[in-house]
Amino acid sequence: MTTQGNRLQGKVAIVTGAASGFGAAIARRYLEEGARVLGADINWPSQEAPSENLNYVTLNMNVASKQDWETAIHTASDKFGRLDIVVNNAGTSYRNKPTAEVTEAEWERVFDVNVKSIYYAAQLVMPVLIKQGQGGSMINISSTGASRPRPGLVWYNSSKAAVTNATKGLAAEYGPHDIRVNSVAPLLSGTGLFSMFTGMEDTPENRQKFIGNVPLGRLTEADDIANMCVYLGSDEGRFINGTEMVIDGGKCI
Repeated sequence: MTTQGNRLQGKVAIVTGAASGFGAAIARRYLEEGARVLGADINWPSQEAPSENLNYVTLNMNVASKQDWETAIHTASDKFGRLDIVVNNAGTSYRNKPTAEVTEAEWERVFDVNVKSIYYAAQLVMPVLIKQGQGGSMINISSTGASRPRPGLVWYNSSKAAVTNATKGLAAEYGPHDIRVNSVAPLLSGTGLFSMFTGMEDTPENRQKFIGNVPLGRLTEADDIANMCVYLGSDEGRFINGTEMVIDGGKCI
């Protein structure tokens, strides 16, 4: 359950992967809390494009492109006058399968989208935040697989481990500028990606088998992640830096 408020009033955010899933929920919750948002995604389906909203602008963006990052930052600054928060949510994977069967193209895509995107974000966003002189917050969406890897998604989990590690290094480097960098590590969500991540057919029996190992008895919901991103982007989280927020209902205990 969520309520509307003003926890992000006056802040401007870029949210990547905003067309669906976690990203759509993060963008919605940020708007509900008073932020102005640039929602970026590699392909905005026309039916999902937001209606006219002076506080929300969308952008087609490949997060593995430096030029697209430059455009996103310029657009946010041009439309809203500043930038305070970046949520690196866009991510990708390949279907769970034996590691020897992962193609080079799949490997490259995973690391481009999941890791290179944060490289560009850090390279281009941090100087903007430093110049503004009012701090900021970068939030990187990782995965429980970063610290609890399992067979079949070796390179996806490795890419998310890189995200978690880079988050800590960036937090140490840019903390003196009052720029906080944290990661959020979700458990598998109840979306159409169940089969891709588990390698099992998405049946009630297989879902229950997976959920049986979660103390709170369910999969991750989009608002679980969005609400944490609200906290980390708000002044309530002003002393949280370099932390991995594991959102898994206790599964990794």
